[in-house]
Amino acid sequence: MTATTAADDPVDGRLGLTAAQVAERVAAGRVNVDESSVGRSTGEIIRANVFTYFNGLIASLTVLVLIFGSPADALFGIIAVVNVVIGVVQELRAKKTLDSLAVLNAPKARVLRDGSVVEIEVTGVVEDDVLLLAPGDQVVVDGEVLEADHLGVDESLLTGEADPMSKHAGDEVLSGSFVTAGSGRFRATRVGGDAYAAKLAAEAKRFTLVRSELRDGITTILRFITIVLIPVGLASFASQLWRVDLPFADAVVRTVASLVGMIPEGLVLLTSVALAVSVVRLGRRKTLVQELAAVEGLARVDTVCLDKTGTLTEGGIQLETVEALGGTEASLRDALGAFARADENPNPTQLAVSEAIDAPTGAWRVTGTVPFSSARKWSAVAFTGEAPGTYVFGAPEVILAEVGADDPVRRRADELAATGRRVLLLAFSPDELAGEELPDAISPMGLVTLSERIRADAPETLAYFREQGVDIKVISGDNPLTVAAVARTVGVPDAEHGVDARTLPDDPEALADVLETNAVFGRVQPQQKQAMVHALQARGHTVAMTGDGVNDVLALKDADIGVAMGSGSAASRAVAQLVLLDGRYTSLPLAVAEGRRVIANIERVATLFVTKNAYAALLALAAAMAGVVFPFLPRHLTLVNFLTIGVPGFFLSLAPSTERARTGFVSRVLWRSVPAGVVSGAAVFLVFLLSGTSLSDGALTTADASSADTEASSLAVMALLGVGLFVTYLVARPMSPPRWALMIVLVAAAVLAFVIPWSKDFFMLQLPDELSDFAGVAIVVPIAWVILEVVWRWVDRRLAGHEA
Repeated sequence: MTATTAADDPVDGRLGLTAAQVAERVAAGRVNVDESSVGRSTGEIIRANVFTYFNGLIASLTVLVLIFGSPADALFGIIAVVNVVIGVVQELRAKKTLDSLAVLNAPKARVLRDGSVVEIEVTGVVEDDVLLLAPGDQVVVDGEVLEADHLGVDESLLTGEADPMSKHAGDEVLSGSFVTAGSGRFRATRVGGDAYAAKLAAEAKRFTLVRSELRDGITTILRFITIVLIPVGLASFASQLWRVDLPFADAVVRTVASLVGMIPEGLVLLTSVALAVSVVRLGRRKTLVQELAAVEGLARVDTVCLDKTGTLTEGGIQLETVEALGGTEASLRDALGAFARADENPNPTQLAVSEAIDAPTGAWRVTGTVPFSSARKWSAVAFTGEAPGTYVFGAPEVILAEVGADDPVRRRADELAATGRRVLLLAFSPDELAGEELPDAISPMGLVTLSERIRADAPETLAYFREQGVDIKVISGDNPLTVAAVARTVGVPDAEHGVDARTLPDDPEALADVLETNAVFGRVQPQQKQAMVHALQARGHTVAMTGDGVNDVLALKDADIGVAMGSGSAASRAVAQLVLLDGRYTSLPLAVAEGRRVIANIERVATLFVTKNAYAALLALAAAMAGVVFPFLPRHLTLVNFLTIGVPGFFLSLAPSTERARTGFVSRVLWRSVPAGVVSGAAVFLVFLLSGTSLSDGALTTADASSADTEASSLAVMALLGVGLFVTYLVARPMSPPRWALMIVLVAAAVLAFVIPWSKDFFMLQLPDELSDFAGVAIVVPIAWVILEVVWRWVDRRLAGHEA
């Protein structure tokens, strides 16, 4: 048996390549190495986290402060570094875990080299290698079958078709498929990126960031602030330099202080922290989150598309019922038990029967076999001993083809098949086997129904999604009747019948109409899965797609959230945002809960930050228009931000929450934060003006850095802490004992900042000696509290009415 290569280099199918032939092909690059990548590289991950709007703004301002001011006023730059570290570390950990999975799951290849069988890494296979196949082996490259001994191949990871395909000499085998029965050998014809599985995966090789309303909303806020920063910064600098007559370096530092207050730097950090904590929590439940925002995205999903094979089912089949026809059930079970154990390389059906039915006690000696073939639709075994004769097991409509559809056994088989289960007939003939032809005088013994083994956690998980109002679509390459039966078993709504995808329209609008009114689809091709996802998204749905095979990759990539199985193909794991490492669907409700917690809490925290941005912008404009020095140094705002936003924001971002995800993140944040920022900014500026003592022509001058001016700034810090902590209280409501404890600690820390000597020196805080000088704070701050409470309640009523 000799195969001829494209270069007319003869390859002996029984000896394989020689060492020289292997070296020649390696030198020519005809080796099984795929240079394409389905995930982001380390460099890409670092660049994506370092080069952002946020980091650019903070870095520029930090450099200005370090050049013209004190390092103590540049503490805000540390936040940028921490934010980068969190993002990079999280994504690199995900990449490392995925790479480890790929190594652990990587198959080996048995090849013939110089007449000997050797086991090598799949990356060592070269074109024209002769590879050996046995049950359980994965086909690692495309090739042509040279020799087949009842070879059966499962191509479900490629096509979604669960039934094994019979392969003969001359047939093509595709990479990514598995051997289910028999044995054989094949010659590698396409390796590396040219192989079928690699080409399909290459369409999804570009890593796609999941859509995130939180990220988009924060980006929108940052871009708006970027635009506002320029005119406000110029106005503030001009006022500090020329109207207030500060030295150039002092004007730069005060301007930077006004601008830093306008950047929600901690919002990006706390969003990353909250999402990273969720990633850790999910990781403990064996759920790998490849991108932070995927936690949020799953909470917003309103449609889940499930692939049946390997997701709703475990990929195997189980025996359901045994129904005797004429004889006794005991004799039927004996025959089935012997039949299932007659083959040294049993197929999945025989394994399912042998697991459910014990071996017979009598002597059943095998004298001949005909393995199952998808073309024949039956297998046969001849016995001597206890019950001599030939037993045939397979499709009832094939074994009983000559009796017609009106035969009682055929009618009963059709009734069982209508339930979506797989129905097989065991028949007996006293005649001996004659090649691969059905024996004569066949008598039906019994009907057997089998079903795919349902994942134990699938019904519970789907029930959760139903309760949450999430639509479920089951999409599979298997028979529509079978898919519908599985869907009904696990509790999928509207699963009375399955739609044959071969009848689906190509027009996206018409396809969307069918998807809106049906829940179960069978005989779906990979490209159709992708088209289905697109059609649902075009109708405004947020779609999650689950799958484990190469045939799911295109749909996983284009879905809003892709969920892959840890045991699935490398391509599906790489393009998905969530990977269920242990394949347990019970992790999905936990991921949804984590997403809801993050969305609700980040919205609270964002209100704190944007309130700060609003009052910082107002103070900068007010100081410029009034021709007074900006009230704060950068270090003042570092203290205020730490106590009124940073610490409470961190704890609030991690608090439990079961609020359902809602759209309109930016609008809700702005409705609360802008009024709160205006009230806060106005109150603080009024306190600052009332506390000033160096007024000249209506302007507060600090050219001599007088003690009175330092006291004025310190009183402004006190007022800002008082108003800011009250806003924190409003955001934290409804209050709980832990939240009350947090507020008490924050208030105590604010008081200590003005009392502890080293703190007073570091933050440049100096309080006046006369109690009368505190009158502005004592009067203005409580009035601001009342106004904030009234405004907050009005906004709450308005938002509640709008959402209703």
